[in-house]
Order: sequence, then structure tokens, then C-alpha cells
Amino acid sequence: MKRRDFLSMAAAAGASLSMSRVFAAPQADGDITSRLDARTTARDGSGKLLILIELKGGNDGLNTVIPFADSTYYTLRRHIAIPRDQALALDARTALHPALRPLLSLWRDGELAVVQGVGSERDTSAHFRSREIWDTATRADVYRRDGWLTRAAGQCAALNGSFATASFGSVEPGPFAQSASCIEREWMRVDDPDAAGYVNWNDANEGKLGPTQSAALGGALTFRDSIDSALRTIDAMQPHARTAIRLTLDGFDTHANQPGRHAGLLTQLADGCATLRTELMRRGRWRDTLVMTYSEFGRSAHENAQRGTEHGGAAAHFVMGGEVRAGLYGQPPDLTRLDADGKLPVETDFRRLYATALASFWKLDANAVLDDDLKPLPLLRV
Repeated sequence: MKRRDFLSMAAAAGASLSMSRVFAAPQADGDITSRLDARTTARDGSGKLLILIELKGGNDGLNTVIPFADSTYYTLRRHIAIPRDQALALDARTALHPALRPLLSLWRDGELAVVQGVGSERDTSAHFRSREIWDTATRADVYRRDGWLTRAAGQCAALNGSFATASFGSVEPGPFAQSASCIEREWMRVDDPDAAGYVNWNDANEGKLGPTQSAALGGALTFRDSIDSALRTIDAMQPHARTAIRLTLDGFDTHANQPGRHAGLLTQLADGCATLRTELMRRGRWRDTLVMTYSEFGRSAHENAQRGTEHGGAAAHFVMGGEVRAGLYGQPPDLTRLDADGKLPVETDFRRLYATALASFWKLDANAVLDDDLKPLPLLRV
């Protein structure tokens, strides 16, 4: 596919466009290579598609995955709690927000895992710092600038494997930070696709990608636009590459009037995930796809005076895919153990989600990428 054709497709989605250079993967440490069987890892992990869905602003986990059998939930949230008769029960004590009804088909088909109590062990309530922690996959007392997917690309390069990335709905590098393609000045909006002269597509090798490729669509994209553009991009990417796609759904900083705003966002999320599943099944890609939500933090267990919630605390997240083991994982929220700010304690280190994607899904060395000893969660059948 030629560069102009690709950009024309993206422009047709009504989006503002920003693209980053096709990049050479960062150099991996020599000891990473020595700790891997390159032939086995590349063979087993190639062709796998990871789709990260960023719930930007801090999603309210308690109204997403609801402890509807716990009376304390209704005491803490007199105005914003989801009524029992509207919640979509998964078991005797846990339910989904009614806006998430499209996810029930995945649950019934055994392709939806709900991981509860996820967060950073030493929680921070600042958006920027929390996003930095999640994007770099570090402990809260560690500061680094390279994104965890940048490090994964480096390890893949050390194995002589292909790695492709794309980001839709945000111009921030996020988990791709510090890759050769994600120099901040290059993640700029380009309203005229034909003006994106710095995009280094290899027209001489139409349809043949190099070891790595990266694209970013940001600005005015709706979430459905992002999904449509992501699907077209997946079609154009090398089928044997490990591929990471980030989709951003913004607006979860619900300090006021949360019920209606949150329901609208979760409707977009659920409809989008259902579309991804349908379209990737049609393409024969669903079995090799892992969809994972993340957000910089959860929100306070108690409502505020504006019928909203404040920053911070653990939250539930979703993992979907053709090889996912359905079920509830982690500890359900214990509303008797809130801290002074009303935050739920973290029971599952968020980096274990990443370790699952890296080790169980992509067959990479998760501990080398995450620079810590973290066990994958038992979410996959493979």
C-alpha cells in the first residue's frame, strides 16, 4: 500500500492525522538475547495482535464492575450507584454497568476476563504521573522515560522479529515513548494528510513492511473512528509481526454529573469492543488477538457533592480475546478497607497485565522488559 493511499483512507474517517516515522527498533541489552531462545520465541509469538484501550482520565471501576451485593456500595454512593435491578449480574455479587451489555456475549462465550483490584502499589492521584507510571510500567518510586512497548520492540528486534505499532485517538506517545518513532516533536497534528512529508513509508516495497512500523492518528477522532481506522491499519500491516495497537477513549475524569457521562463512555467502550471482535473474527484474527483496558487510576469509593468521584485507587479492567479464559480474577473490592481519601487498596499490580501480554501472549521475556519479577495472570488458554 502506498503512503498516499493509506493517508487517504485515514482522512476519510474524518480524523485529524498525525504520523510518526517508521522506526528502527531500539537496541536491546545483550543479556536479554541470552535469556531467550530466539527461534522458539519468534515462532510462538509472531502474528499476535495486542490492542490496548486507554480509558483516559481515570475510570470509575466501582460503577463499571459493580459489587451489587454489598450494601456499603449503596451507602457510599447514594446518588450515583447503579440500581440492583439494572446491573448485569455475572455472579451472585458482581455485575457490569448496564451500558456494557454488548460484553455479555463475550462473557457467555468464555472470552472475557475481569481482573479486579488493579493498580499501582503506591498510588498517586496526579493524572500525569499516574499515566507515566502505567506507560513506563514502573514502580511509583522509579522514574524512566521509555515506554514498556518500546522496550518490548527492542527485545523483539534482538530476536530478529517484526514489530508494528499504531495509536489512535491520542497524540501522546504513551507506552511507545522514547522509541525512534515517538520523538515528541514528531507526534504532532497534521490536518492535511498530503502535508505529512516526514512519513517515511517504503513505497518501493508496497505492502511489505520492515522490522517495525508505527502510525498515530489523534486529534478529532471519535472512538468508533479510531476503531475503523485501526482495523484498516491492521489489514495493511505485516501479518507475521507482533503488533501493538493503542486506542484512546477520553473523558473518564468524572468529578461531576458522573452517571450520564460515564454511561455514555461505557456504551462507546462496549460497542467498540463488540465491533473489534466481530471484525477480527471475520478477518480470522480474533484467536490471535488480546484486547486489554487500562487507565491511570480508579476513583474514590464514595461520591462527592457534585455527584461525581475523585481520583485514585484500584479498579477492575477487562481482558478479551479468542484465547482468553473467562472469569473473575483478583480480589473483589473490600469497601471496609478504604484509605483516608476513600481509595480502594490495590490487590493486583497492573504490571501483571503487561506480563501476561508479554510472556503468555507474545512469548517474550516479561521480566527483562518490566525490569522486575512479575508473574503473568492465568488469563490465557495457551
